[in-house]
Amino acid sequence: MPKKILIIAEAGVNHNGSLNRALKLVDIAKECGADIVKFQTFIPHLVASKYSKVAEYQKAYHKDNTSQLDLIKKFYLSFDDFKKIKKRCKKLNIEFLSTAFDNESLFFLKSMNPLRYKIPSGEITNFPFIKSIAKLNKKIILSTGMSNITEIKDALLVIKKNGFALNKTTLLKCTSAYPTPPKEVNLNAMLTLANIFKLPVGLSDHSMGIEVSIAAAAMGATIIEKHFTIDRKLPGPDQKSSIEPNELQSLVKSIRNIELAMGDGIIKPTKSEIKNIKIGRKSIIALKDIRKGEKFNLNNIIIKRPGTGISPMKIDKILKMKSEYNFKKDDIIKVNKKI
Repeated sequence: MPKKILIIAEAGVNHNGSLNRALKLVDIAKECGADIVKFQTFIPHLVASKYSKVAEYQKAYHKDNTSQLDLIKKFYLSFDDFKKIKKRCKKLNIEFLSTAFDNESLFFLKSMNPLRYKIPSGEITNFPFIKSIAKLNKKIILSTGMSNITEIKDALLVIKKNGFALNKTTLLKCTSAYPTPPKEVNLNAMLTLANIFKLPVGLSDHSMGIEVSIAAAAMGATIIEKHFTIDRKLPGPDQKSSIEPNELQSLVKSIRNIELAMGDGIIKPTKSEIKNIKIGRKSIIALKDIRKGEKFNLNNIIIKRPGTGISPMKIDKILKMKSEYNFKKDDIIKVNKKI
């Protein structure tokens, strides 16, 4: 059986700076069956300068000012807040994960002893930051949005040079557009990453709905990361491109069904099929009454269900034989010797 696909419910900043809403997002992720709930940890003035402008997709939410710094201040949670979030995750038995966007936040997250670290797409060219994460010697998820093959190679080289085993790294195909138009998803690029780098791959999905994530799971993704929210109508730059709880639940259920459907790849009748073989296949049957000693021919035998008699694959041998019994019409033909 294939390995279980890790489903990351990306809460991100959809808490809008509210600890209570962040805790609610943890509850929802657990209720929907996600493996991991992920947030974003940052100190605003260490992430963006006052001259950093907002992205196009953020302008609809942040019309009053063009400063990205002012925008992200609205989504800040303190380190103490994250301690409470981690505590809730531990209580509910769901893995806590948060993406750090600055060194102080990374140092704080290290104190929480996470199972893995996420390098977001925007940090793939941040040499010192990648180096710091590599030295922590934990599993790494590297998101590849906005990058080309050379930039991905360079990031992986930094990880490798700092003593980290690359086989603990998973590459996420990502399109850093919110939401991502279907024609820009490029799921086949996920397979390209797997072929080039020989590493596990997954998808950080920013498209609308759940279809793309389900397709990625069927194509071999080992991790699916998807933004979710309590309500898409809430204010915030990521809300509209997020899925709601009922969709997250459907996504998890669909991926788990895909895992079952992938199987082991061995060609053989399944348990369910075995009991249908005799019903669904055919045997050599008497087309009309046949007397003992009469030669079998195409005028007195036919191939029909059930499949409990002689296989039609042996009809050439039967046609060379004489009947050893009297048969009524629709009787299953039988012979004494093995053929």
